[in-house]
Amino acid sequence: MDLLNALVALANFVLIPALAYGSQLALGALGVTLIYGILRFSNFAHGDTMAWGTMCAILATRALQEAGVTLGPLPTALLAIPVGILGAAVLVLVTDRMVYRFYRAQKARPVILVIVSMGVMFIYNGLTRFVIGPDDQTFSDGERFIISARRFKEMTGLDEGLALKTSQGITVVTAVVVVALLFWFLGRTRTGKSMRAYSDNEDLALLSGINPERVVLVTWLLVAALATVAGVLYGLDKSFKPFTYFQLLLPIFASAIVGGLGSPLGAIAGGFVIAFSEVGITYAWKKVLGYALPESLAPDGLVQLLSTDYKFAVSFVILVIVLLFRPTGLFRGKSV
Repeated sequence: MDLLNALVALANFVLIPALAYGSQLALGALGVTLIYGILRFSNFAHGDTMAWGTMCAILATRALQEAGVTLGPLPTALLAIPVGILGAAVLVLVTDRMVYRFYRAQKARPVILVIVSMGVMFIYNGLTRFVIGPDDQTFSDGERFIISARRFKEMTGLDEGLALKTSQGITVVTAVVVVALLFWFLGRTRTGKSMRAYSDNEDLALLSGINPERVVLVTWLLVAALATVAGVLYGLDKSFKPFTYFQLLLPIFASAIVGGLGSPLGAIAGGFVIAFSEVGITYAWKKVLGYALPESLAPDGLVQLLSTDYKFAVSFVILVIVLLFRPTGLFRGKSV
């Protein structure tokens, strides 16, 4: 029975949170890897693109709630995601037209575009904070739990309860659907195949009659959609704060690089590697080990390798190790 309690505690505090967090990172990393693979630069403004799209979704959510429109047990924000995608799409397309297009025409080196994207990042962050403010915002409504810890205990008779939040379930299901649609689009549609051809060999793609401006347009639209969905899911699971999305840039880039920049499959794998590493290393294992080990061997301390305050340090260390020993990532993307 103690072993079952250990497994439940492990699922409750490590497996389920890491699975949800990894899904969010994977969606964010997919946007980064699309830009790197097709537009050929690292977009440091991606985290704040997520923040802007999420902010638009929050404002739309509030408008729907005031109008009395809800989804019952599900968060109303799910209805507002298209508005958030539209807001993010307008922002990135305007930015591309006013900023990035000039540097593409000049055949600027990728490092120049990286520096430019850093300037764009600060502008996005300022705009988001100007519109919605710098404070934490909670916009989740509906049923909080699919199953609560108390109900689980009553159902199973175990000492340890398992709580599955609605936001966590929605995150995993939505991530699976979005990833499946993205891979179908890239692999089955003519536009998706054009994007892959443009990514593999730009000169040959242009000779084949592929319209580069259309490829750029569709890429930004996909990035806006992925960033908004990832941002909304993260905000529902935790809370929304503009600066938090700036901090998310490190684990998102770490996910993309660990998996292999330019590889969509690698971005997904990298997201889960980073998520499980962060959660596992910063979790205090005392409870799990207390159930799993004999009483004489049960630990007295927290058995926590790092405080949760240093969660992002885990991403940084993994990123450095990958850059030193395998710069192409797990799935052999483009070398950084």
